[in-house]
Amino acid sequence: MPLQPRQREGGDQVAAFVIHARPYRETSQLVEVFSAELGRLTLIAKGSRAARSPLKGMLQPFARLLLSWRGRGDLKTLTRAEPLGLPRRLTGDRLFYGLYLNELVYYLLESGSPFPDVFEAYAEALTLLVDTPVPELPLRRFEFLLLEALGYAVDFVTAADDDSPIRTDLLYGFERELGFVARERTPDPANLFLGAHLHAFAEHRFDSPAILQAAKRFSRLALQPYLGQRRLKSRELFLKRKVSSKE
Repeated sequence: MPLQPRQREGGDQVAAFVIHARPYRETSQLVEVFSAELGRLTLIAKGSRAARSPLKGMLQPFARLLLSWRGRGDLKTLTRAEPLGLPRRLTGDRLFYGLYLNELVYYLLESGSPFPDVFEAYAEALTLLVDTPVPELPLRRFEFLLLEALGYAVDFVTAADDDSPIRTDLLYGFERELGFVARERTPDPANLFLGAHLHAFAEHRFDSPAILQAAKRFSRLALQPYLGQRRLKSRELFLKRKVSSKE
């Protein structure tokens, strides 16, 4: 469960990542940021798109900044921003993976509620996305930790229907309200998982392409109720890129 947020005075400085920024009025921006102490916040960056603004070009996704603001309502006014370290440069598919992480944070985490474990996992995922040879690995780790933070506890070692230990050599169907039940077949193959993979999930061990693919299927099934009918732009852009590369 998230901790209760503490009220902050405007002069305090908080380290946060920029999740999303969009134009606001003529020269300003609405900036979504994610911090360990205060969670997700929306800030008005007045005049940040003006030619001579010290904030121009700074409020980009994945940027880690030291921020100050004023105001106590849901919408606060950014007063200062300083870079913390070098910006993370994500290119190619990794850029879309990073944007996917940002959308999960934006849509699934309640504004103003701190999730320090999710923040640390997010920071680690961005770091790994820069140069890891298996970029899907930090995505899967982040998804599973996010589900835990949302209170979505799934038993990966015990069958839901009879409390028997899940066997590594059997297939199990995922039933969202119950858990995993032994099945030889299911109308939707996406719901079917090998017991050995479920044991790997329980250990947060994603050390093979087959486990990673199964973890991706499970994350999509488990996250869908939280996302509802939202269409993730990162996923749409990623698919468009794949289509364009084949033409």
